[in-house]
Order: sequence, then C-alpha cells, then structure tokens
Amino acid sequence: MFGVGLFPGGPGTAASAVSLLPLPFLPASWWPWAPLIGCALATLGCVLISRTMPEKDEGGDPGWFVLDETAGVWLAASVAEQTWEGMGLAFLLFRIFDIWKPSPVRTLERVGGGWGIVLDDLAAGVYALLLLFVWGTWGAS
Repeated sequence: MFGVGLFPGGPGTAASAVSLLPLPFLPASWWPWAPLIGCALATLGCVLISRTMPEKDEGGDPGWFVLDETAGVWLAASVAEQTWEGMGLAFLLFRIFDIWKPSPVRTLERVGGGWGIVLDDLAAGVYALLLLFVWGTWGAS
C-alpha cells in the first residue's frame, strides 16, 4: 500500500481512507464491478503475500500490513453511492466493524494458509455492505 501501513497511530484507518480515494473518480459504467474486482485482487494478494510472513505471536495480522483493509473497504463500497458521502459512509461502517470485530469477524483471524489476515476484513466489509444495502434499499428512499 505504498507505505501507508507505516502511518503512526492508525495504519488500518489510513489505509481504508486512502483505498477509497480513487473510487468516486471511476467511470459510472464501471460501478460496482471495479471495486469488486479490486477486492478480489487485493484478497488474492493478501493470501499470497501473507503466506510468506512470519506468524504474529498473539495471532491476527501485523499492523503494517494493510492490503487487507483495501479488500474489506472496497467490498463495502461496492454497494455505496459513488459519491464522497457514499465512500465516507462505507469507510465509517467498515472501520466500526473492523475495529469492533463482532462474531465471527474475530475468529476468522485465526484461519491458516494466509487467509486469516484478510478474512476478518472481508467479514467486516460484508457487515458494512449489508447495512449500506439495507440503507440504500429502504432507508434513503
């Protein structure tokens, strides 16, 4: 993520915000496929890269590795409005679930084979996606 993982005091939050910056500028015809394809590619990258990283003693993923945040927040953003407000809401909801880690988000960190690093972020992205979908379907009408 071009050094974003080294951001002091909140690399996951910084990576989530930076990841969303290009999305409002994408052509509307690319929506929602571009963030979904980006999510899939980031997920694959996470799994391949994390297989070569040493295990963290207390479990979970190392704070400097933030490509997993990109995968999760792009998943959430795929159902948001392609506006700054939509990206802001996707960011906020994703970060709430990524930090809170409701079940089964926290338990997914322990999955092996390089998947644990990204599965918890994808699950947080799914929670945010579901709330955004419900809001877009019933709340914002």
